[in-house]
Amino acid sequence: MREGLHPNYVSATITCACGNVIETNSTKSDIKVDVCSKCHPFWTGNLKQNTTGGRADRFKKKYGV
Repeated sequence: MREGLHPNYVSATITCACGNVIETNSTKSDIKVDVCSKCHPFWTGNLKQNTTGGRADRFKKKYGV
């Protein structure tokens, strides 16, 4: 590898707004995020699915088929 071309790779701490702390490696030493896998609705099971129907359902409603 050429000298001075690549960034420094250091151990990093990722801190979430919920208080979760993750240790990893990165080019930045301290990273702050808003959501993580412990508080994101998709991963916690709190995600609400919209069941409004698609094009076929709207057609059936409109024409009574």
